[in-house]
Amino acid sequence: METVKLVYDLIKTYPRDEKYSLIDQTTRAAISIPSNIAEGLGRNHKKDTIQFLHIARGSAYEVDTLLCIAKRVNVMDDLTYNKAYEKIKRNIQVINGFINYLEKRP
Repeated sequence: METVKLVYDLIKTYPRDEKYSLIDQTTRAAISIPSNIAEGLGRNHKKDTIQFLHIARGSAYEVDTLLCIAKRVNVMDDLTYNKAYEKIKRNIQVINGFINYLEKRP
């Protein structure tokens, strides 16, 4: 959820001509992270939960890629990207830990 808030704060600084490209794509990917975690947990089956965690992790990587693109096309500065990257990297680590935990459970 913090990543979604971070992304919404970041995209407020994007130029309006990015509305139908970087803004929409980044927003959708960010929202997908907690949404897929919630859906997986709601399925109440370990296999389903793990599958949705994999999808959430993929969305986190997608957000990172989109932020990197924003940096490369000068929509975002290096310092802002680096702060966001640390948050995304931590999200990925937590999701990986959750996946590993569930895979080891009987």
